[in-house]
Amino acid sequence: MKKAIIIFARNPELGKVKTRLAKQIGDELTLQVYTEMLHHTHDITCHLDYDKFVYYSDHINENDLWENDQYEKRLQEGSSLGDRMMISFFELFQQGYAKIVIIGSDCPELTGFIIDDAFEKLHTHDVVIGPSTDGGYYLLGLTHLLPDLFKDKEWSTDKVLVETIKDIVRLKKSSYFLTELSDIDTAEDLHCFQQLLK
Repeated sequence: MKKAIIIFARNPELGKVKTRLAKQIGDELTLQVYTEMLHHTHDITCHLDYDKFVYYSDHINENDLWENDQYEKRLQEGSSLGDRMMISFFELFQQGYAKIVIIGSDCPELTGFIIDDAFEKLHTHDVVIGPSTDGGYYLLGLTHLLPDLFKDKEWSTDKVLVETIKDIVRLKKSSYFLTELSDIDTAEDLHCFQQLLK
């Protein structure tokens, strides 16, 4: 049974990552923080025994931290975040993958164990969600494409998770919720995480 991890990553370029955070702490420090989060995401996924796909926001970089022999590199397509996620799921389901998990690259609390748990729960559930404290989600796992989950959402707001759950209930799909984690989108998020490390 083929399993795949999709990693959505922004190209780490000055002024193009974490715009909400950048308004608070500046572009240079934000890029440094985001680069560290990319490395964290790499470190927790590189040893996992699934096919791994990095979907870049702007352009594919053949010479970066994502090893070419471990990660297949692709470009995100679509106008909204929902479109881009749906297209990436569609591509891999078309390639015969039976279980697919998508993650971002801004959740420093995410671990390989949690990702393994998500795949395990997909044996008995249609949808697995990793809820984030800001009202969105840091992980979404599917056993087949559910286009409604990616449509008519106010992306990057605290309504995403609630709207997604409503769709799952309406579609009568079984779901499992992983532990709630924090993304880093604001200076407050960053401060909380730094305090946690201490």
